[in-house]
Amino acid sequence: MNENTILIATNNPGKAREYAELFGAYGLEVKTLKDFTEIPAIVEDGKTFTENARKKAQTLSDALGVAVLADDSGLVVDALNGEPGIYSARYAGDHDDAANNRKLLANLKGLPAEKRTAHFHCSIVVTRPGKEELVASGDANGLILEEAKGAGGFGYDPLFYYPPLKKTFAELSQSEKNEVSHRGIATRALMKKFANWWEE
Repeated sequence: MNENTILIATNNPGKAREYAELFGAYGLEVKTLKDFTEIPAIVEDGKTFTENARKKAQTLSDALGVAVLADDSGLVVDALNGEPGIYSARYAGDHDDAANNRKLLANLKGLPAEKRTAHFHCSIVVTRPGKEELVASGDANGLILEEAKGAGGFGYDPLFYYPPLKKTFAELSQSEKNEVSHRGIATRALMKKFANWWEE
C-alpha cells in the first residue's frame, strides 16, 4: 500500500466523493472500504460522534496498517432534544434515507419554522500507525423544511435548509456544499493541522 494512501472509512459513495475532492489537492490516494477485502467488524457504540469516529479509525488503522480517516456525522434537531444525533443513519432502520426523512418529518409535524432549527455536526478522527490521532469537528446550522427540495446530496440534505444560501443542501453543487457543510468545515479545520501532522 502506498504510504501516501489514506483510507476513508466509508461505503457511502457520496461521502467518498466529497473527501476525494478535498484530499486530491494534497497528492493523497484516497481509498474506501470497498477497496479492501478483510475489514474488521466495528460496533459503533460510542456516546458521541467523536467516540464513534475514533473507534472506526483506530480499529481499521490497527488492522490494516494504513492511515485512516473516519468521521461520524449526523443531524441534531433542537425540538427533538438532539435526535436523531448519533443515530442519524439508523433513525428509522439501517441506512434508509427515505425512511429516515419520513420519520423526521412525522416527528416535526405541525411545528412552525422558527421551532425547526437544527444543525449538522461532523467529527473527524485520523489515525496512522505509530502516531497520535488528529481530531477536528464542524457544524452547519439550518432549518428542517416540511417537504424535500433538491435532487443532490444524500441523507437529510433535501430537508436541511441553509438560510445564508436560501437553498437546501440537496440544491447545492458539490463545491458549494464543500464550502458550507459540516464536513467541509471540519475538513478545513483538519487540514490546517494535517500537513504538519502527516510529515512529523
